[in-house]
Amino acid sequence: MSSEFVTYFRLGVGHIADLKGYDHILFIVALVAGYAPRDWRRLLWLVTAFTVGHSVTLGLATLQLVRVHAPTIELLIPVTIVVTAGYSMLARRRSEATGEAYAPERHALLYVLAGCFGLIHGLGFSNFLRAMLGGEESILLPLFAFNVGLEIGQLAIVAVVLLAGAAACELAGLTRRRWATALSLVSVLAGLQMIVERLPGG
Repeated sequence: MSSEFVTYFRLGVGHIADLKGYDHILFIVALVAGYAPRDWRRLLWLVTAFTVGHSVTLGLATLQLVRVHAPTIELLIPVTIVVTAGYSMLARRRSEATGEAYAPERHALLYVLAGCFGLIHGLGFSNFLRAMLGGEESILLPLFAFNVGLEIGQLAIVAVVLLAGAAACELAGLTRRRWATALSLVSVLAGLQMIVERLPGG
């Protein structure tokens, strides 16, 4: 394995797991809040939708096939957090009103949101990667390595959320609904704060 691959792989993992720029982490938390470890097959499809979305725009923007206004993308990222978490909370309320058990996989819109919002997050990733590339002549290997790093980091975050949820529900006695609602509420509030901070003049 080349040192260049390892370098950009580590950058990918570090970027998505960076607690100082936790917006991507928060989106993943909002996305998977309603899932339990036993739902891993359904969750795989959801994460794949997000992966496909951000991989497309990460590649296009890094190769400079599309150009984006970085401040606009940085503003849109917390919007995706608020919309995703808000939709999840509304879906759970609707399930309660009808007396049905909440099942995330029944809400096809969540998968659509994951794919579409992945496009926005990919543009955000590309801003960071372009800054790191500097004068690199060939960017295909760095692009691939960075994307693989992102995926490994993303899966690690998903695993942490699932394990925390299992601990909260099985050890602390919380219901799955309350755990998911708490995560969604925190995501909404944090996302709104980021939107205010990133508004022009904010």
